[in-house]
Amino acid sequence: MERGRHTVLAAAVTVVCAITLLSAPGTAFAGVLSDPAPAPSASPSATPPPATPVDKDLEKVRARLDKLYHEAAVATEAYNAAEEKARKQSAEIAELNRDIAEKQRRLDELKERAGAAARAQYRLGGLPPEAQLLLGGDPQLFLDGAGRILQGERATKALIDETVRTRQDLKQAARDASAQLRKLEANRKAKAAAKKRIEQRIKEAERLEASLEKRQRERLAQLERQAAERAQAAWLGTGVLKEIDGKASPAGRKAVAFATAQIGKPYEWGAEGPGSYDCSGLTSQAWAAAGHPVPRTSQEQWRRLTRVDIKEMRPGDLIIYHHDASHVGMYVGDGMIVHAPRPGRTVTLAGAGSMPILGVVRPDPD
Repeated sequence: MERGRHTVLAAAVTVVCAITLLSAPGTAFAGVLSDPAPAPSASPSATPPPATPVDKDLEKVRARLDKLYHEAAVATEAYNAAEEKARKQSAEIAELNRDIAEKQRRLDELKERAGAAARAQYRLGGLPPEAQLLLGGDPQLFLDGAGRILQGERATKALIDETVRTRQDLKQAARDASAQLRKLEANRKAKAAAKKRIEQRIKEAERLEASLEKRQRERLAQLERQAAERAQAAWLGTGVLKEIDGKASPAGRKAVAFATAQIGKPYEWGAEGPGSYDCSGLTSQAWAAAGHPVPRTSQEQWRRLTRVDIKEMRPGDLIIYHHDASHVGMYVGDGMIVHAPRPGRTVTLAGAGSMPILGVVRPDPD
């Protein structure tokens, strides 16, 4: 039986090697994007037992799965960014279309007024008002009429000027709408490409996991937990938690309450609740519920929110992970975060140091 399990695992490792060679040049597993896990704690109790040959093979599988899910996370945030841009551009296009309709209505009105003036002149025999006054014999009527002519000329000039401006504004609005449509189409293509990458990476990961026997999958999950525990122990071993004593703001408490209430709900890429979430969908919705909207993606949260030193961190702050800011979790205190990890997992609590930390941002700076 043991021989059969090892044969299945060997086949899984073969799948790993084949996928790696097909997807990236160079040595297998050399392209793992995530930072290496921190060294285990120096405590004797934290020293792992010697790795068996089976565990070494499973570590290769784990490394490949980490890479696939990391790439899926990067593509997910690209999808979310494209979706957010497309949403804003659609709103801008709708506003431009309303503006175009209003300008067209105004232009039609100006044309109607110009036509009415032309018809009135035709009814007067085609003579300009000045000639008609000179042909009259009443000096007072001439003076009164001259004033009205001057007012009429000014009104006519204003009508012509406004018509010209309205035409120009209408053309510019049409050009703006056309440019926004081109951007929208480009973002739709980017979103479709990101979706394809996500689905490919997740499918590869699921196929790889499905090639393992039940006991091997259980052992793989155990190795994942151990790796996260070692990273967390190394982070805590620096003494950083002794220096973190910030208290949550009122809004931070609301955000933490919202996020922790989602524990147990499934991860789903691109999801913003209420039934499922991806990592930045969870944090953005939590802070929206707290009355402080934040950017939709982890990269934009890292780029646009106020950065704080990790020693000044307080519950509600967002911890950004990996060198490419592809993951985010919410600090809840006591060295823990709540986050939506990856496909196949649920919203959960985890050690704040269980992944490579890029930095900390605060949605509600003082």
